Amino acid sequence: MTAGVASASLRPSAQPATPADAIRAEGVSLTFAAGGEVTHALSDIHLSVPQGSFTSLIGPSGCGKTTLLRAVADLEQPTAGRLLVAGQTPREARLSRAYGYVFQAPALFPWRSAERNVRLPLELSGMPKAEQRERAARYLGLVGLRDFKRRFPWQLSGGMQQRVSIARALCFEPSLLLMDEPFGALDEITRDTLNLHLHRLWRQTGLTCVFVTHSIPEAVYLSSRVVVMSPRPGRVVEVIDVDLGPGERPLDVREAPAFLAVAHGVRRALRAGHSYD
Repeated sequence: MTAGVASASLRPSAQPATPADAIRAEGVSLTFAAGGEVTHALSDIHLSVPQGSFTSLIGPSGCGKTTLLRAVADLEQPTAGRLLVAGQTPREARLSRAYGYVFQAPALFPWRSAERNVRLPLELSGMPKAEQRERAARYLGLVGLRDFKRRFPWQLSGGMQQRVSIARALCFEPSLLLMDEPFGALDEITRDTLNLHLHRLWRQTGLTCVFVTHSIPEAVYLSSRVVVMSPRPGRVVEVIDVDLGPGERPLDVREAPAFLAVAHGVRRALRAGHSYD
């Protein structure tokens, strides 16, 4: 097993856009203005996310990780640069339901069962009920909750609730899954279990995943690539490739020399990012 480190700023001139790019950012900057104050959240982001990759965004709090994810999802609009999602603008990608989004909190309706929470966006789209039920059963099964479809959120653990929210994000069968630190509020044991589930889900589905986290072990365990960002304004400091071999990743891979080498590279890049201050 080996670990490799890629160059930091992936400029369009160095890496032209290809159909294999699930996401491409070219000189993306984003500024917020409120109450007479201006906040520079992102600065000159150049990044490509290959289709089928699992890419984690990591950096200190307030560095713009979530802002970048929200810009991809058309929840924020860049003030400079160009951002493409599956070859479309973020707005076009949103309207075509090209991605699913998992928030930090599950955001489930307490009066709806797990199955009916998953079915909700399908109901709103007017999908026939039989297909709604089939998809809900399929994706609850994929996240290991087929036998809990009639349970209400208050009858599920925090980790199970988050798995329901993942199933809901997948129900439109998007090619891209955006995840904003979905396991951050969970205990370490539950987080480990969900990391196993998520890595298996990614391998089974061939999805492109973009995952925001503050945890170096989580980023390295889940990912094929880790994007290290600087303190605000967020810049791409380095893109680190993760090669831990094919197939399943048991949790004890985190003790392997290759894993520790990648984690060390992420820590070094995080320290280097502070030179921007």
